[in-house]
Parts: sequence; C-alpha cells; structure tokens
Amino acid sequence: MSEMHGPRRIGRSIGALLAGFVTVVILSIGTDMVLHATGVFPPLGQPMRDALLLLALAYRTLYGVAGSYIVARLAPDRPMGHALVSGAVGLVLSIAGAVATWNGGPAFGARWYPLALIATAMPCAWVGGRWGSQSRKAH
Repeated sequence: MSEMHGPRRIGRSIGALLAGFVTVVILSIGTDMVLHATGVFPPLGQPMRDALLLLALAYRTLYGVAGSYIVARLAPDRPMGHALVSGAVGLVLSIAGAVATWNGGPAFGARWYPLALIATAMPCAWVGGRWGSQSRKAH
C-alpha cells in the first residue's frame, strides 16, 4: 500500500462513519420534530406514553439499520467492520444518554426506553452492515 492510499482510506472510513451518523441524527431529530409539531408527540418536556416511546424506538431502529447500511456501502473496505464500529459508537452514545437521563424524572420517559436503545444498537448495526455488505457484492 502506498502512502497516499493510507490517508485516503482513513478519510473514506471516517467519511463513511460520519455519513451514517449524520443520516441517523437528521432522520431521528427530523421525525421527532414532525411528530411534536403535528401533535402526535406531546410538547417537549412533557412525558410520553409507552406507546409513543415504542413508536420512537421503532423508527430509531429502522434509522439505525439504515445508517449502518450507508456506512457499509461507503466503507473503503471491511464494510461489516465499519458498520459494527458505527454500532459501537451508537452503543456508547445510548449508554451516555441513559446515564444522563436516568434520574431526570417523567419528562425523560420510562426507563425501559433508553435500555431498549442500548439493546438495539449492535443488532441494528449488524443488520445494516450485513445488507450493505451484500449490496456491495451484488454491484
């Protein structure tokens, strides 16, 4: 491997991870904002019912899979490894979110919700990485 391939490959790896992360963040926050604005979700700072938290978990799960798919598709090599790294980042962020909100009161929702985000981070990354890897092979 020449010297130029190393930095370019690292840059592409970072770019793939950032693209997946930005996709998940924009989709998640955008969906949250639409659901708050349309009255599906209560106003910010108000507690959410379990059914609404389940809805949020469902679309965040889909977005997590989509983000990892994007990471795998854009990765310069080892697409599944890149997707799992993105899942590990999501796992760490989910744990940090759970710790930060754990004793925050009803405005932060039921405690099962951040635990569910933690539990789904790596499976979402695996599914997205698998699909992204298979899609790369097909093209």
